[in-house]
Amino acid sequence: MKFIAAVFAFALASLAALPAQAMKIERVVSPGGIEAWLVEEYEVPVIVMNVAWAGGSASDPAGKPGLANMVSGLLDEGAGDMDSETYQKRLEASNAVLSYSDDRDYFNARLKTLAENRDEAFALLQVALASPRFDPPAVERIRAQLFSIAARNTQDPEWIASQAWFKAAYGDHPYARPSEGTLKSIAAIKRADLVTYTKRTFARDNMKIGVVGPLKPAELGLLLDKTFGALPAHARLAHVPDVKMAAKSKTVIVKKPFPQSVVIFGSEGMKRADPDFIPAYVMNYVLGGGGFSSRLTEEVREKRGLAYSVGTYLYPMRHAAMLLGDVGTKNASVGVSLSLIRKEFARMAADGVTDKELDDAKTFLTGSYPLRFDSNGQIAGELVAIQQENLGIDYVDRRNGLVEAVTKADIARTAKRLLDAKPLIVTVVGEPNMTQILPPGTAEPMPAPPTGPSEGGH
Repeated sequence: MKFIAAVFAFALASLAALPAQAMKIERVVSPGGIEAWLVEEYEVPVIVMNVAWAGGSASDPAGKPGLANMVSGLLDEGAGDMDSETYQKRLEASNAVLSYSDDRDYFNARLKTLAENRDEAFALLQVALASPRFDPPAVERIRAQLFSIAARNTQDPEWIASQAWFKAAYGDHPYARPSEGTLKSIAAIKRADLVTYTKRTFARDNMKIGVVGPLKPAELGLLLDKTFGALPAHARLAHVPDVKMAAKSKTVIVKKPFPQSVVIFGSEGMKRADPDFIPAYVMNYVLGGGGFSSRLTEEVREKRGLAYSVGTYLYPMRHAAMLLGDVGTKNASVGVSLSLIRKEFARMAADGVTDKELDDAKTFLTGSYPLRFDSNGQIAGELVAIQQENLGIDYVDRRNGLVEAVTKADIARTAKRLLDAKPLIVTVVGEPNMTQILPPGTAEPMPAPPTGPSEGGH
């Protein structure tokens, strides 16, 4: 609580005067050869470090999804010669915050500490990574928490729809496994699995680091070696192959007695390294990524009151890429909402965007970019994300120029690649009416249910 109070006291001054383009990002290489990107920032006496290791939940063994997630819950439950209680007391006394998470591609750690306590905070991270204890009482306590989450997931329509979509799209690929695990898989995880995961994943060659705060490069270099120098030089990750989506359109309906349906729809997307990714990003803002400014919101929600929320987003991953979307609507409106969404996909593929839509998208996307850098924590996260995608240390300076350079011709080309008659995979959770659809060639949909626009939005 003292740490949170200290951070809050400085929150209003936290980089408000430091626009993204004014940041100096330094590449720091420690004496032991460990690389990190650093932004020296002295307005707030807080150091934030984000770390990401390749090898997230997609590396979980086939019969034990949820392993990486369990590790993330246990790293602060005792390490070295400290049991859980002792470790937690030292962490509290240092006023530091250590948190861990996983996604399909990466295992993530974040450290926040007051600058005056940095040595103790970094030491606590070091021992957690190098010598986690995984004591039986802690393992069973975290396992019980994960059981509770897994049980709730089976009744969560958004989780059910997402899991069904990935299964329909990717079949037996590791991306189709539930990252949080299932009741059966969580029960099957042994202490030896936890130890093996950490030894194979926490290494120096699969690690990306971003640091922000009052630190000199030489100081950071020494901290990097102390914290990570004892980790193995090379990770030993399970092989995760690249994968394409299923080649044919399909709709999967999971019948649940809910008053409304959750719908996820998606098609093949673009990897972040694709030269057309930025045009696709701008195009998606117009299509469904721009909230109330997007075509889908205008056509599905605002004009007809069919949906509580609707939108699309690009989702590039290490081994696949998707253009995903979601819509929440009454059961009676599912068919017509999906028909409108398909109609807007086809219209974008055929006609591209207008001059005004392109100008408005550029204005928003360039103007909002600095908001990603308005705190030390956000900056550290962006530093890691840029490294993960190999965008270059100068990307922050170049990014808005890339957006501004997008033309209508770029978007027309990209829209055809992404949207023109591409297979669409749809999952629906609820009791949907799929028969009320927009007939082909019809300019307006069939009448909407007799309700006005709902509250909320994407």
